[in-house]
Amino acid sequence: MFLVGAPSHTLPRLHILPLLLLLQTLERGLGRASPSGAPLEDVVIERYHIPRACPREVQMGDFVRYHYNGTFEDGKKFDSSYDRSTLVAIIVGVGRLITGMDRGLMGMCVNERRRLIIPPHLGYGSIGLAGLIPPDATLYFDVVLLDVWNKEDTVQSTILLRPPYCPRMVRNSDFVRYHYNGTLLDGTAFDSSYSRGGTYDTYIGSGWLIKGMDQGLLGMCPGEKRKIIIPPFLAYGEKGYGTVIPPQASLVFYVLLIDVHNPKDTVQLETLELPQDCVRRAVAGDFMRYHYNGSLMDGTLFDSSHDYEAPQEITLGANKVIEGLDRGLQGMCVGERRQLIVPPHLAHGENGARGVPGSAVLLFEVELISREDGLPAGYLFVWYQDPPASLFEDMDLNKDGEVPPEEFSSFIKAQVNEGKGRLMPGQDPDKTISDMFQNQDRNQDGKITAEELKLKSDEDQERIHEEL
Repeated sequence: MFLVGAPSHTLPRLHILPLLLLLQTLERGLGRASPSGAPLEDVVIERYHIPRACPREVQMGDFVRYHYNGTFEDGKKFDSSYDRSTLVAIIVGVGRLITGMDRGLMGMCVNERRRLIIPPHLGYGSIGLAGLIPPDATLYFDVVLLDVWNKEDTVQSTILLRPPYCPRMVRNSDFVRYHYNGTLLDGTAFDSSYSRGGTYDTYIGSGWLIKGMDQGLLGMCPGEKRKIIIPPFLAYGEKGYGTVIPPQASLVFYVLLIDVHNPKDTVQLETLELPQDCVRRAVAGDFMRYHYNGSLMDGTLFDSSHDYEAPQEITLGANKVIEGLDRGLQGMCVGERRQLIVPPHLAHGENGARGVPGSAVLLFEVELISREDGLPAGYLFVWYQDPPASLFEDMDLNKDGEVPPEEFSSFIKAQVNEGKGRLMPGQDPDKTISDMFQNQDRNQDGKITAEELKLKSDEDQERIHEEL
């Protein structure tokens, strides 16, 4: 690998180290002829492959990783990092390499290929390297640079795509879901969330990610794409990771943020359209009809009332929809349109639902079509005014002292048609009336007597007296 003091394949390191350091210091030798016949005064650099993009060139003091083949003038190979399957990983320009290699690496780009011709006085001089490099040898190296970084480097983040709408940026302690492709600096792929068929889900700033990724994700918006370059000391450092990430490797991540939320988040509400004649806003207990489109934060549609060709119907506050949607519908006016962003702990949580991944933030666009006053809890029917004093007699249509289901149903429907009372909205009227009859038929004999008939308000008052 041609470090100063590097051992040959056969010679022990301690025998040659003082000699090589001496050669490095002298930096002189007899020299060999250049291709034009004159002795080489400096390293000859042939750049035979230059990458299109070069965000960083090697400078003095940089840490580099590279492969090389080393040959003599006649083409005979004397060393190769490829044969050892081991990259050279070293700091440039601090005396750890022969002077010719230090000079030849300056200004290189990652994935650049160079042919270096190093004269003896910048290599191993008039002494050579016993058993490997003869005296006064001109050395030829074919080098490809795979990585470069400096201890002063920071995380480099480049925005590749920024969505026009950004409801929320990533902050420390947030929970994020994102896709990524991970490569080394030379483009070698080592991991991808796409290949696993799911997003990577984690908390920011909690120690679950390498430090560089924690930093690189900060400030991202849902739908944003970034290129994040992380130096090794903010990634996997000197140990690397398994067989896929070598020691001292810089990492490149191409990240697409799917969504972000915080466990402390509530529903985010934005009014898109508000009618001017809004008099009454929806409250718990109201029966509502509304249209909605439900999507993930990346725009993936998972549900829509338009698919059912009818508005959604719910009683607000009755736990019939996810908590975040129920909260977001509170206070709406008929004709109002809203956008709701619902965090997962107020939606489908870690388990998700059909079409909704676990821990997914949901985006709803809702439009309130109609609203009806709800009934108090436990009531199936209410009177608009006081009920008739002769309630049972009015119900007993054939005056036989008992009210069967048919008479009860006819009576209740008549009250609704005449505007004297109303049933619980949003339910099948016949089912509601049947439930009312069952509640009044105390002994379940299929008929109601005068003794059995009681208004719920009277029952509630009796219960209060019992509790007192």
